[in-house]
Amino acid sequence: MEPSFDGWDFAVLIIILIISTMIGIYYRYTGGKQKTIKEYLLADQSMTTFPVAVSLMASFMSSITLLGVSSESYQFGTMFCIINFSYIISTPIAAYLFLPVFYRMRTMSVYEYLERRFGHSTRLAASIAYSIQMILYMGIVLYAPALALEAVTGVSKITAILVIGLICTFYSTIGGLKAVLITDVFQSLLMFAAIYSVIVVSAINAGGLGPIWKVAGERDRFNFTDFSLDPTVRHTWWSLIIGGMVTYLSLYGVNQVQVQRLLSVRNLESAQSALWWNLPILSLLSFSTLFSGLAIFHYYRNCDPLLQGRIQSRDQLMPLFAVDTMGQYPGLCGLFVSGIFSASLSTVSSAVSSLSTVTLEDYIKPLYKRITNTPLHETKSTLPSKIMACIYGLVCIGMAFTAGSMGGVLQASLTIFGILGGPLLAVFTLGLCTTRANQRGVLVGLLLGLIFSFIIGFGGPKPPTPTLDFNVDGCVSANNNTLVAEALTQANNTSFNMVTQQPASEEPEIEYYWLYRLSYLWLSVIGFLITTTAGYGFSSLLEALKWADNKQIYLDNQQIDVDLFIPPLARRLRNNHTEEMTKL
Repeated sequence: MEPSFDGWDFAVLIIILIISTMIGIYYRYTGGKQKTIKEYLLADQSMTTFPVAVSLMASFMSSITLLGVSSESYQFGTMFCIINFSYIISTPIAAYLFLPVFYRMRTMSVYEYLERRFGHSTRLAASIAYSIQMILYMGIVLYAPALALEAVTGVSKITAILVIGLICTFYSTIGGLKAVLITDVFQSLLMFAAIYSVIVVSAINAGGLGPIWKVAGERDRFNFTDFSLDPTVRHTWWSLIIGGMVTYLSLYGVNQVQVQRLLSVRNLESAQSALWWNLPILSLLSFSTLFSGLAIFHYYRNCDPLLQGRIQSRDQLMPLFAVDTMGQYPGLCGLFVSGIFSASLSTVSSAVSSLSTVTLEDYIKPLYKRITNTPLHETKSTLPSKIMACIYGLVCIGMAFTAGSMGGVLQASLTIFGILGGPLLAVFTLGLCTTRANQRGVLVGLLLGLIFSFIIGFGGPKPPTPTLDFNVDGCVSANNNTLVAEALTQANNTSFNMVTQQPASEEPEIEYYWLYRLSYLWLSVIGFLITTTAGYGFSSLLEALKWADNKQIYLDNQQIDVDLFIPPLARRLRNNHTEEMTKL
């Protein structure tokens, strides 16, 4: 790919980055000027529903999502859109079962719940796992778009990483959560602009949306009806809905990033409304990004860029499309690149804010109290939070540079993000939905869940993922270049057949272990089930053997603390206690 970035494009990109920076500066010098920890980490609980709803979507819809979901429909078809049904099913669970508990507690760190329910060891184990997860993910979120867009802008990925990382660190550090939320809204608009610029330009080239739909249908990109019960099938209704539910609840039900945003609104009803408004925004981005992949497929329907040798990964399809089609429209390529960068900015800023909160609440405050025997005063908490936000931003930049030499670890790091979600969701579920679970049992369950998840996630060898057909018939005739023909011949001889994507040579078929053939969507489900089953089972066993107590869930007067449980269970416990008191 040759860079296709002119002065107008650079001007658009620079203006948009300046706007993100100015938002942070504005909120640093307005309102309470971020002097209290409540204003800095919870936006003084003054946010309205809409910006929080948009931020909920933007927090985990990174550039990896925009680039990856478009290549998903390009390579595998539209089956992935079924995951939106899991969002519909999971939203009321998060809004009406999980969220009321955290909102009653009004805690800065979601992991404080685990200490009140089980004990300090559980809180520490969960928060450490979360911190590792987010640090790794932040580096990838910065590195992936810098790598993919280096060819588009002509700017080295080192420069891109530094610019995005430093700007994000700056406005996250000085402006607090309120600056992060408002910039998320601005950056979300740019994310949609990037996606729709791809769709509109493709429609112009194709002569309308009709030809895009027609080619997608003719080339089997429309597939919505795989109801297979085989767990080794990559995408089915069952894997997308069940796996999607576990993933959604681990992100929107018990994740520090999202709970911190939901606690920034005025009341519980507004927080629940924000979750519901997040649903259509999230689904709109999902469907739009999937369709953009079909639009890109129409453009390259007769000459796949990967087989042609123009790109190294199909995650680079969207930037390549921008290079090939948007140069004739002044500033449009800059707007597209700004949208991709904005997706990274919103995710990294969210992670920086949440990690500084976890560090303050789970590490610094307990350590300060242990050393001085006095709690850290609120007025003295803001500065450590800002320092930690700055440090995590710099760590993020460092991880992005390290990612360049990791090779396959990039894929491994993304797998970690999914693997940890299931077991951590199970720990919260055991606390919220059962009274029998205790600290020792839950820790055993968490350990077993993580071990099995990591074995399945990183074990191998794993079979290659079969893709749909691609065509290269138009490459040689369109370019009249013998080098293209030689590249295609080499690709055919060394790796895959250009049309069927099956191995060209008849080598002995490899036998893959059944667990390693499982769809990636089942990994979080397996981690959740193992942690839940083992945690509850060991808790019951330890309680029977009198090796564990459950005193964490009781108040000083021995009345059970119903605020630690989901509303239906809390009501039942409260009614049981009332009946017992009546009998007395």
